[in-house]
This record gives sequence, structure tokens and C-alpha cells, in this order.
Amino acid sequence: MQINTREDTISNISSYLYLNPDKVRRVYKKHTSGFEKWDQKHHAEEYLLFPENLGETASLDETTFTYDELYTILTNKQGRAKNGSLVAMVHGTASKDIVSVFSKIPLEQREKVKEVTIDMARNMESAAKQLFTNAKIVTDRFHVVKLLLEVLQRVRVRYRWEAIDLENEAIRLAKINGIKYVPIVLQNGDTIKELLARSRFLLFRNQAKWTDCQKERAVILFTDVSHVSKPLLKSLPLLGL
Repeated sequence: MQINTREDTISNISSYLYLNPDKVRRVYKKHTSGFEKWDQKHHAEEYLLFPENLGETASLDETTFTYDELYTILTNKQGRAKNGSLVAMVHGTASKDIVSVFSKIPLEQREKVKEVTIDMARNMESAAKQLFTNAKIVTDRFHVVKLLLEVLQRVRVRYRWEAIDLENEAIRLAKINGIKYVPIVLQNGDTIKELLARSRFLLFRNQAKWTDCQKERAVILFTDVSHVSKPLLKSLPLLGL
């Protein structure tokens, strides 16, 4: 008889068997998992090393688990975030701490690494260059696009506040002159301040995924609102990464 198996959480397994999940976790940790005899148990909170997982392409990044405590992790990109992808992890992000721990990986293995992907932090670049002397250091496109989007949103917000100030001034002058203020309405029915407010989400999306409304709004944003269009248009090719 063949038994089909699949990965599942302890909570789900406990519910299937009508067991207390907390008790199952304790039993698994202390008896089944081999944690008590694990050779890295005494330093697991400070660092972990799995040099056998290191491949030719690696990624060096920071992450947080609880209470905003930062950790630096080294992963094998060929593992695609699956089991066996973690190469090393250390508590903290200081370059000297990263190098001190990750240099425990044999030099012969580190010299075989051809490419290391990092974010734009100087500490990561410094550590990568010291640890992987034969590797090409590549800036992760995710962080490049993320930074670009943040800049674009700041541009959009700045021009929106300028539009609000201009409209408030126009309303004030209209009251002084005893006339009704009529805002400029663009071809899609938005005022300029509304267009800038409603363009927020289209700047986060790839052009290929824009809805019809977003496409119409983008055309107006990049043509009619000329003082906004220049920095946005220059950035659009990068948003397709």
C-alpha cells in the first residue's frame, strides 16, 4: 500500500487528530525534530551556517523576524526559496559581523561563487566584496524599482499639494471678486488635483497591467500635466523590470 504524503502545519495536523497543537509542537521540538542534539543549537540565536547549500549564485539581504530585530541572510538563488536555500544567517547588519560569521564558510567554496545579488546598502556591498572575491556584485532590481517608485510617489504628492494650493488660491480670488469658482476639468472628468490623487496606483503597476481607466489617466498625466510628465516618462522603462 502506498501512502501519499504532503507538507502541512502542526496546527492543521493537530486538528485532524484532535490533539492540542501546543503540546504537539513541544513534543516535535524536544523529541522528534532532533533539536536538542542539533550541533548549532548553542549559537542558533546569533548565527546559523549551512555551507553545503552554497551555489554559484547567491543573494545577500536583510530581514526581520520579531521585535524589529534585523538579521542578514545569505541564500542560494538556485534554490528558489525552497528547502536547502538558506546558506547562512547572522543577527545584525554590520559589515564586520557579517564577514566574521560568513567567513566560517570555507574559502574554497566562497571562491566558486560567480554572482552575489545585494540591495543598495553599503554594508552589504562591503561584506560581499570581502567574502566573495571572485563574484560579480549585482544590485537587486527589486530594490532599484522600489526606490524609483518611492521617488515617483514623492513627485506625485508634491505636485498634488501644489495643485491644491493653486486651487485654494483660485477659490479665494473668486470669492473676493464675487464670482463662482469653476475648476478646470480634464478630458476624463478629473480635476488636476483629482488626477494626481487617483494616479497613485497606476504608478505601482506595470504598464501592461493598467486598466482602461488607468491607461486614459496615464495619457493625460504624461501629456496634459506637462510639469509632472517629464520625471514620470523617464522612469516608465524601468518600471517594466
